[in-house]
Amino acid sequence: MMRLLILFSLLIFSLHAKENIQSLQFSGVSSTYKEKKIFIERLSHPKCLDVGITPEHIFGGNLASKDVPKECQKSFVTTLGIVQPISLGKGVRTVGELEVLNFLKLLAIAPQKYAIIDSRKPSWYKEITIPHSINIPYTDIAYDEHFPEDFTKNLLLLNVTVRGEQLDFSKAKELILFCNGSWCAQSARAIDELIKLGYPPEKLFWYRGGLQDWIGLGFTAIKP
Repeated sequence: MMRLLILFSLLIFSLHAKENIQSLQFSGVSSTYKEKKIFIERLSHPKCLDVGITPEHIFGGNLASKDVPKECQKSFVTTLGIVQPISLGKGVRTVGELEVLNFLKLLAIAPQKYAIIDSRKPSWYKEITIPHSINIPYTDIAYDEHFPEDFTKNLLLLNVTVRGEQLDFSKAKELILFCNGSWCAQSARAIDELIKLGYPPEKLFWYRGGLQDWIGLGFTAIKP
């Protein structure tokens, strides 16, 4: 009986932790390390709160030790957005840079089967993106009666056909979706909207690191 109670308590704790895991970046975590109490939190400076979120601010400039050659430096703003979980669940797989590179190879061979989707607003996409990516903003995925042509255009880009009132995903492309970085929720929202439409989750891949990790690791980015 005691074992069942312990298992039940762990299950309740696990479910509760999963529901509130993103709130930890705001509330922090109290801990004890080598008999000393510490508080683990996402550090930020008051000045960071006034930094405008623009492409120029996020992806421009360098900051490193004076001993590091300029050509070897990369920098990024640290306290932006809401940090995303490592997995979205729902059968969607999280991928990294190597998987994106392999996906680009497949895309070059069979563009009718694969697509890399930049889920950000067009003003961001026009400034910088991953090569071969298609811009489908997360706000333009769900049907909008005021802009039905955008909905139809996006379906065509993804090889999704309309049959009567039903959507046919039998030939839908495999997609990698990304946005600004691990603190950006736009690609996660795009995936949610696609799943609501009926997009097969096994054909959806989430590049959580997004442009910040891509550029930070020195991979090629372009201005489309």
